[in-house]
Parts: sequence; C-alpha cells; structure tokens
Amino acid sequence: MKLFQQLLVAPAAFGLIASGANAAELNINDVSDYAASAEQVTSVTQFADVVPTDWAYQALANLVETYGCVAGYPNGSTRGNRAMTRYEAAALLNACLERITEVTDELRRLLKEFETELAILKGRVDGLEARVGELEATQFSTTTKLKGKADFFTGAVKYADRNECNKKGGACEDDGFNFSYRYTLNLNTSFTGKDRLYTRLRAGNMNNVWTQSDSYLSDAKSGDNTLKVDKLWYSFPIGNEFKVTVGALIENYYMIETPTRYKPILKAFKLGGYGAVLGASTGQGFGVQWRQDADPGDAAFNIAVNYVADGGDGALSNSEKGMFGENTDAYLLSQVGYGNRKWFISALYALKNAQQDDGVTEAKAAIGYSTPTANNLAHPLHAVGLRGYWSPDDSGFIPTISAGLDFGWADSDYYGNAEAVKGWMVGLNWKDAFVEGNKLGLGFGSYSSYATEIRDRPNGGDQNFAIEAYYDFAVTDNITITPAVFWVDDANGKDQVDGANKFGGLVKTTFKF
Repeated sequence: MKLFQQLLVAPAAFGLIASGANAAELNINDVSDYAASAEQVTSVTQFADVVPTDWAYQALANLVETYGCVAGYPNGSTRGNRAMTRYEAAALLNACLERITEVTDELRRLLKEFETELAILKGRVDGLEARVGELEATQFSTTTKLKGKADFFTGAVKYADRNECNKKGGACEDDGFNFSYRYTLNLNTSFTGKDRLYTRLRAGNMNNVWTQSDSYLSDAKSGDNTLKVDKLWYSFPIGNEFKVTVGALIENYYMIETPTRYKPILKAFKLGGYGAVLGASTGQGFGVQWRQDADPGDAAFNIAVNYVADGGDGALSNSEKGMFGENTDAYLLSQVGYGNRKWFISALYALKNAQQDDGVTEAKAAIGYSTPTANNLAHPLHAVGLRGYWSPDDSGFIPTISAGLDFGWADSDYYGNAEAVKGWMVGLNWKDAFVEGNKLGLGFGSYSSYATEIRDRPNGGDQNFAIEAYYDFAVTDNITITPAVFWVDDANGKDQVDGANKFGGLVKTTFKF
C-alpha cells in the first residue's frame, strides 16, 4: 500500500480498534484470509450466506458492485451473523479507502481539464448567491390577498301574539318569507411581510327583519346593494411582542384578543355578549396590543388598550364632535388576558362617553314609551366584563364552551335613562357533530345588556332572554349551509309590548372563495 494510503487508513483503523464494535477473541488467520480475498468477488450473489431477504443485502450489493471493496472470506461467505473484530473492520475500511482514492484521482484529472470553465461557473454562482441574499434581506414585494364570501339568507319570523301586540300599540306584522344577501370582500395587503393593511368591502340588501333591533343577525348587512368600504385599518409590529393599529373605519374589538370561540346567529351573542363592554359601531380609532412571547401552544399573557370615536364621530370637524370632542361617542376599551388557542380568560374594562340623551318625557314614560335598556344608557358609562372559552382535546360529546358576563354603571340627569346594566351569555359548539367537518351550535343568555336600575323608576327594568341553535353543514370546503332557529323574549325589558316576543327561523348559505 502506498504511504499516503497507509496514512489515510491508519487513523480510521486505530479509531475502529479503539472504539470497535466487537469484543470477540482475535483470530489473525481470519483477518489474513479476509484481506487476501479482496479481489475475488464482483457480485453479491457470489456470497453463499447472503440472500435478497437479508436486511443488509442492498448495502452489501452497493459495496461489492459499486465500490468493489467487500470480498468476504475464501470459502465464499461473509459470516454476517458473527460479530466483527476490530482488525476485520480495519481491513474492510482499508479496502474501501483504496477504491475511493482511485475515484479521487479520476476526478482530479477531470477537474484539471475543465479548470477554466469551472472557475467561470463558480464566479457566476457566487455572484448570483450574493444578489439573492441581498434581495432576501432587504426586499419585500407588496402583496395583496383577496378572500371573499357571499351569504344568502332565507327565512322569516313569527310574533308570539301579533293581535295582542298591535292592540298595545306595537307594530307586529309577521314577516313574510324573505330572501336577502350579504357580500364581503376582504383585502389583506402587506408592505414588509409583517404589517397588514386591511380593507373590507361589503354590500347587502337586508333592510328587513334581520336588521331590526330585537332580531338583529350577527351577519346582517343593511343597504341598497351598493358596494362600500366597510372596514379600513393598518397594523404593524414593534419588536416581537407589540402591535399598533390605526383605523379610519374600525371597531374596538378588532384591537383585542378574540375572547370567544362561539360564532352566533344573533348579534346579541357576538363576542361573548354584545352589550355594555363590547357593543360598538364602526368609527375612527387606534390601539396598542402586547402579547407575551411564548412557544406555540404555551399559555401567554396579553394586554390591550384602544380608543374609538364611535359611529363616525371622529371624521366630523365641528367643535363638539371630532376625535376628542366633548360630545363625541368616545369608547375606551382595555383587556388583560391569559391563555392559548385551547383555553383563554380575559377581563375587560370600557368607558363609554357621550352626550346624555334627554331620555323621554315623564308623560310618555308614564304610558310605557320609555326604553329602560342598554339602548338608552346614561353616559359616561363604566363597564367591566369577563370573557373566556375552553376547548376539549378531541371532538365528541363534550363541546367547546364560551361565556361572557358584563356589568355597567353610570349617573344620569334624565328620567328614564338606565343607570346600571347587566348582560351574560353561554355558547356551546360541537365540532364534527354527526358528520366530520360539521358543527352544532347552541347559545343562550340575555338579549344584549338589559337595565337593572333606571333613573326615577324604583323597580328597574326586567331581564330579557334569547336562545338560538344552528347546524353548520359543510357541503364542500367552500360551501356551507346553516339552518338556524331562535327565540327572543322581552328584548325591551318592561317596555316590551305584550305579544311582541319573536320566534325566527332561517337558512344561511355561505360561499367562500
């Protein structure tokens, strides 16, 4: 063996000898026989004790037929079931290194012959890698992604006692079977890969029972079939844990962690209860969110605070309105939460400031025309709430549970205004109900917030109640049919006209693209 080959083999051989895989007694004759037969085998089929079903058959075939560095013993065997001595391992390694050295010499000759061409190619590749690295580090192509949805609504409502309702001065006409729609386009644009400009376009024609105050659907959209910009905001990160959002058309709950897993039919059950704490209209606002940096799946804390000039007041330029005017419907919302995607609990505080409504005249109140609910709140209103959800590890009999509870209080100078309100709800969802991919939902609680104390009315207001059930049937990944029913009881508390309670039924068909 050439000197440099011996130098190559020596470290490997000594390594095998030092750490070897075998403690068997050394047989020098076997080692000599193994080394002496180094060029006697050209195919793995020449080994008498190797068959295609052996686990090492393919490995032996490669070493024999490709590299020619496994010979076995003079009797035509490999003795594969016997432990290998360190010296046999050294002999095998030596044979393979000799073959690798031969291949290396051939490669060296080829490299020498094409040295100029390879140098040119290498320079070009290095240049391309440098340019690609620079682009990846400094460049991001502005990207806009579109997601759309079309919702068809068919259904009707029926009053508990239409005749009695009308006798009491109500306007209770059973709603005929109707067919309306809502169309939504969501545009998400990013300029850096980490920020987000969100634009929502919507159109609808639901000027019917689905947008009335005592049967308002969560997905309802009134309108005249005109496609309009419905939401518009921009959010960007600061470091790994902070996010800032500024919106020209935004609602406050978009700037907190979503506190529920229940997606309702009635708007009153939205976000764990759409009332004293989270009830808001689209306006102009800004907010900051912090979320503790944690591994995926681990529980983490979050804190959020935001401000919205509700109902579009922030876009006005008169002295009493605007973003921070004396009579601006100003909503300050804060949240502290803890949890992960499977469970979450949060506490919320809201301050709702606006010009107080002068309520209703005492004469009208005496005959029952006041509205002692959250719709006629005294301002400023302080409200606190709890929200939370829990999801089981596996879908089955146990549902995902979402719940919310609100309390609000304020002082009023006007007769008939609510000075304390309360709201609650529980939402249950069963994933893969009856059929994999489908979902069953059941929600119940107060119909939005209701008044518990009313200015100059010692008996306060009556509790209201609503319940709903629905079933999401996934026809395909992009088409879902949702039949639903609901009942709304005493939506206006003590001012509810007899017979005005509602039972509703509808079918919502959703197309996503």
